[in-house]
Amino acid sequence: MFQKTSFTTLIVGVFAVYVLHTCWVMYGIVYTKPCENPKFDNCINPYLAGKPRLQLSIYTALRPNADGGHTLIHKEEDFDVETKFERIVNVSLPKKTCKNGTLYAMVFVHQAGMSPWQDPRQVHLVSQLTTYMIPKPPEVSLISAEDAPQAEQQKRKPKGDDSAVDRPVSHWRSHLTLNVVSEDFIFDRDFLPSDVQRYLRVFQNGKKRVYLPLLFVDELSNRVKDLMEINSTSTELPLTISYDTISLGKLRFWIHMQDAVYSLQQFGFTEKDADEIKGIFVETNLYFLALTFFVAAFHLLFDFLAFKHDISFWKQKKSMVGMSSKAVLWRCFSTIVIFMYLFDEQTSLLVLIPAGVGSMIEVWKVKKAFKIQIIWKGVKPTFIFGKSDESERRTVEYDTLAMKYLSYLLYPMCIGGAVYALVFLRYKSWYSWIINSLVNGVYAFGFLFMLPQLFVNYKFKSVAHLPWKAFMYKAFNTFIDDIFAFIITMPTSHRLACFRDDVVFLVYLYQRWLYPVDKTRMNEYGLSYNEEEKPKGKAHID
Repeated sequence: MFQKTSFTTLIVGVFAVYVLHTCWVMYGIVYTKPCENPKFDNCINPYLAGKPRLQLSIYTALRPNADGGHTLIHKEEDFDVETKFERIVNVSLPKKTCKNGTLYAMVFVHQAGMSPWQDPRQVHLVSQLTTYMIPKPPEVSLISAEDAPQAEQQKRKPKGDDSAVDRPVSHWRSHLTLNVVSEDFIFDRDFLPSDVQRYLRVFQNGKKRVYLPLLFVDELSNRVKDLMEINSTSTELPLTISYDTISLGKLRFWIHMQDAVYSLQQFGFTEKDADEIKGIFVETNLYFLALTFFVAAFHLLFDFLAFKHDISFWKQKKSMVGMSSKAVLWRCFSTIVIFMYLFDEQTSLLVLIPAGVGSMIEVWKVKKAFKIQIIWKGVKPTFIFGKSDESERRTVEYDTLAMKYLSYLLYPMCIGGAVYALVFLRYKSWYSWIINSLVNGVYAFGFLFMLPQLFVNYKFKSVAHLPWKAFMYKAFNTFIDDIFAFIITMPTSHRLACFRDDVVFLVYLYQRWLYPVDKTRMNEYGLSYNEEEKPKGKAHID
């Protein structure tokens, strides 16, 4: 017991150090030491402090260095860095871009009335307006065989292009988000942040060192939902140009986040994988983002502790008295279905891998619950099921009775939902319909499979057989999931699933209060709490 406690304490201590270290790192990112004496030689002054007349010009080019030509698509002649705006322009696509090529945007901030190509005091950044993704498979109505718009587009493609469905094709990024640091911050050359340094262009103006406007292209705003597939018939596509000011602290934070997403893509993460992370930063207020960090950190801690205690509980468990074996079987089935659904939807690896690990753990629990032994004879496995004692048979009897009552409500609702989806919704294939129907049943009615355990608890008038430490950590995570349900974008069915778990857990807590643990009663291991608490000393020899 001491070792378990010390290990948990160690994990909590490591978690506290991690949170404090992260807070210190975040403070170092958002805080930049200014130059205390503006007349000092080490100071770098802002060019915008002189209120110069500026112009914003945006060009498109087939190469990032504009080698081979460039085309002006938009300009703001009287560009005021303090004024937020949004413009929609139609961009003509070159033939190479229509044939699965790439197109770049070159953004210039320069002196008004002067060509950016001839202005020595211009700043510019290059951003990619296209990206490569595998097209989403077409969806059809399985009953009427009516095609969705994307399926009709697939039909119009040449016959030889069937294999191209599995190849990445060029997609149009319909949003270009620009920012300029508007505050007149004076940098100290000795404390110049490395993340800002790559965006800083400095020139000598007399005795002063001056830096040009800090221009930033927000790549995190490029979401998968805004992408448009480019085909050979596309001649021009809309581009929404958004501009707003940005603080120096937020700029540094955004640079770090953008670099992190880029690093993930270099390690093999696809555009869709990276989009899951982008959504956390783009669609969340900075204060909510800070809250999300702390919530996610605690979620990770409680997940680990719940995992540790759950595994320990099931590893030591030798009897299924008072435990609903059908609930264990259902959890195994539901986690596998959710994993198959996430795999079918090509969900991010960040979600897919934990779901796969959870499925394997639930399969192991089923093996323990049904006392299954696997004996291999060569390559052929033989399954041996253990025998149940009288108390376990009573548990199975109550469990079966609860499932009988539950089936009157559950099966008609699941079948009705599946038939409705088959008639009115579109799917990629019959397999996709089956998986979607199963996962909708899991999300909508999954909490009903927690009810047999409540019924078994009621019949035994006891909750001592439940893994309460793991339950408490999972309960904390359930309430944390409630917070995530408001902060993070997620399917409505998943959001509702978070709240219905709260209701069932509150009933568990009520039963915990209603059926207090009798410390004189023998537990499933043949021990009482009073015996466990007795000091173990050496036997007295007369």
